[in-house]
Amino acid sequence: MRYEYDRWANNMVLQAASALSAAEFTRDLGGSFRSVRDTLVHIIGGEWIWVAYRKEPSPSPAFVTDLSTRREVLFNPEAFPNLATVRLKWAEVEKERTDFVNRVTNELLEKMLPSRTTQVRLAHLMQHLANHSTYHRGQVALMMRQLGAQPVATDFHVFLVEGRREAAAGH
Repeated sequence: MRYEYDRWANNMVLQAASALSAAEFTRDLGGSFRSVRDTLVHIIGGEWIWVAYRKEPSPSPAFVTDLSTRREVLFNPEAFPNLATVRLKWAEVEKERTDFVNRVTNELLEKMLPSRTTQVRLAHLMQHLANHSTYHRGQVALMMRQLGAQPVATDFHVFLVEGRREAAAGH
């Protein structure tokens, strides 16, 4: 359910960002990631690196360094001039992530993987990814307010209420 929520919340933020003009979408607002675009690209770059990392059977420190370098090149915000290009990449990475999440087993969740100078369970890395997206969606909400646009509520309880409403309506 955590990843269903994450997918829903990401889609809500992408939908809200569609109300921005091209200039607003890329405006430097002085945050940790300069613009709404840059922050969204950072989120999807984090998703991508996680998907690529989990595909590697035995990730070495050199592999992780190379992966980080590749992410910096592939997810340079300038390569995403508009929301349509962000959405296209997002759909691609989301499909790969969903495929993995649908196949994950309890045994795999317990697998220890290298992370910086230690080992971490895959389950904890997956929790980190969901938290990472939530954190940066909050930054996008603030940026939307700075731009005079309406942010969307992406709290978990809103997801639950929306899901119940859709179920009651027969969707």
